[in-house]
Amino acid sequence: MPPTAIRMTDAQFDRLRKIVYERSGIHFQDTKKYVLESRLSRRVEELEFDDFDQYLLFLTTGPYQSDEFQEMFNRITINETSFFRNEPQLDVFEKQVLPKLLESRRTTKKLRIWSAACSTGEEPYTLAIQLHRSLGVRLGDWHIDILGTDISEKVLEIAQAGRYASYSMRSINPLVLKRYFKEENGSYQLDPTIQSMVNFELLNFKDSIAARRFGSFDVIFCRNVLIYFDDPMKLHCARLFHSQLVDDGTLFIGHSESLRNVNVPFEPVPVPQAFAYVKKAA
Repeated sequence: MPPTAIRMTDAQFDRLRKIVYERSGIHFQDTKKYVLESRLSRRVEELEFDDFDQYLLFLTTGPYQSDEFQEMFNRITINETSFFRNEPQLDVFEKQVLPKLLESRRTTKKLRIWSAACSTGEEPYTLAIQLHRSLGVRLGDWHIDILGTDISEKVLEIAQAGRYASYSMRSINPLVLKRYFKEENGSYQLDPTIQSMVNFELLNFKDSIAARRFGSFDVIFCRNVLIYFDDPMKLHCARLFHSQLVDDGTLFIGHSESLRNVNVPFEPVPVPQAFAYVKKAA
């Protein structure tokens, strides 16, 4: 950190991380003080505050606290994602889970998927591409509803635009890139047909009431998010996802995550690289 940066005391760190946890469920351990300090000291300077005490007051009182929480959250989180991230897991979804879903829903021809904590949208758009190529000419006969949610307004604005830098394409097959994207001045614009398959909404996982208004889903993806939560928040999320899934619904999580010690009725999918759980009746 530059020597002129505003420093954060231990007491200020403790107050700030409690605010973050109370509002988002994200838990910063004792060793992560430098993360909050380095990412927010410039913001304190931008607001022309003398120290973090003034910033904490601004963050918790007055008419701008909600807007500032959004700004703070945009700065303290890392939205690391790409198209077709962890492709072996996505293959399980496309080649094993999805065909069974399409067969079981062949009468209603309705399918709902939730990409929870979707960041800048690469994940839900990837799922849309998989559905598009799986259904082919049958796509028009189906009602496909893919929802992407995130706590950050900033990343959702990027997702809705559907325009990405080459870094987001680092895991994508060149044929898929050519089929579903148009290169424009060094960036890639997603095909409008795929864009139209996904809707985006602002959502904080702590707000279960807001989440439930989205209804039930056949599949939920929540990857590489639970690692930021403590045990009570993991349990809260697991219960939320269980309540939002239909009876035979499937939850996909990140490869470094597990629901093994979470007392919620999920059954692991016995497939290598799946990192998925099927809902069991409560």
